[in-house]
Amino acid sequence: MIFKGVYCNIKIAFLIFGMCLSIYMADAGNSRKISKKEQNKAAFYTGKYPNVFLEAGYNQNEIDQKVEKAYNDLFEGSNRIYFEVGDSMAYLSDIKNHDVRTEGLSYGMMVAVQLDKKEVFDIIWRWSKKYMQHQSGPREGYFAWSFDPVKMKQNSPGSASDGELYFITSLLFASNRWGNITGIDYYAEARRILDAMWKKDGTGNIYNLINVEHKQISFVPEGGAYNWTDPSYHLPAFMDVWAIYAKDGHEQFYRDCADTSRVFLHRACHPVTGLNADYTDFSGQAHSSRWMPAAFRYDSWRVPMNISMDYIWFGKDKQWQQNYAKRIQSFFKSKGINTFEDQFNMDGSKPEFILKSGSDFQRLRHSIGLVATVASTSLINQDLDYIQTLWKAKLEPYDDGYFDPYYDGLLYLFSLMHLSGKYQVIVPVQKLN
Repeated sequence: MIFKGVYCNIKIAFLIFGMCLSIYMADAGNSRKISKKEQNKAAFYTGKYPNVFLEAGYNQNEIDQKVEKAYNDLFEGSNRIYFEVGDSMAYLSDIKNHDVRTEGLSYGMMVAVQLDKKEVFDIIWRWSKKYMQHQSGPREGYFAWSFDPVKMKQNSPGSASDGELYFITSLLFASNRWGNITGIDYYAEARRILDAMWKKDGTGNIYNLINVEHKQISFVPEGGAYNWTDPSYHLPAFMDVWAIYAKDGHEQFYRDCADTSRVFLHRACHPVTGLNADYTDFSGQAHSSRWMPAAFRYDSWRVPMNISMDYIWFGKDKQWQQNYAKRIQSFFKSKGINTFEDQFNMDGSKPEFILKSGSDFQRLRHSIGLVATVASTSLINQDLDYIQTLWKAKLEPYDDGYFDPYYDGLLYLFSLMHLSGKYQVIVPVQKLN
């Protein structure tokens, strides 16, 4: 009798288990979707950004001081690249090339919004809007990529697409952080650029910043350069930010662009070294230009940092990105972690043509900008050697007198911010507009 009762209980338990299993299996597809979202550890979903320096044993005061020193060196020090004009405007200058670029202006705005320096952000934007942004004609809403601050004139009216990319994203972040009623309507300014972008249909030979057929950012939204790209302009994390915060009716297109960029980077990065060419076709195939044969050069330095940012912010391509980080870390270690040079063929060999840095320097060097961006891959695959190397690096002149606080300096500062958890998706804190 006792045995029969136990048997019945076991039978009932198995029936209940079977029913639960059937329900689970019937809803398996939906359950997997929910589980995937809930288990996604990417920082945008958790709000937790890793502080790799802290995890490596450095204390928070030291970390804060290192980031602040880098900022002060670039924005306030004797070798600064930031210059105020009167009380209400300022610009950042590529000192060695004697000009102001949308690259530097938009980077400066991104630094300012990330570090909550509203006044700095505002005065850079006012200068950019007054002197760089086209207010009419086929280029309306776009920016001239280079300006002469001595002669006070544009060197070229054309746009470099990454400048607009950073302007838009930093303005969206400013809107989220500070609202739109404190002097500048940041959201409206971001939308102006985006709305203008969507009106560019080839009239006057000016196009969308993004090649709408290939869903990839163009090298230049003008003429033939609309039909090829620069891997360092591919920031899928920024495209996902646009999809969330731009609210201009093109959300799915931006999500598609983010996914396309992730796949593009698989093709553009060498399967052994991880290196990519400065310029490529949309296929990822290296693209030589009239200026130089294809190789891993200055623009390419940004790609490791961009991939690392995407890994942390949204984590949608983790497996490939983890493999990429290991490959590129291994490659540069093979060249000497304290001595690797800054230009290569994609297979890791030395290029015959060495691109100048500025007008005077045409030589390979162990550049702090590249040291910094390679170290940023420790966000993906923590490597204490790279973390310590960046920590010890100093933004100062080389023995031969070469010094680039602009490009080297900004990449150094960005990488310090990434590795200390200070470079984040800025979400709305409160409704101010």
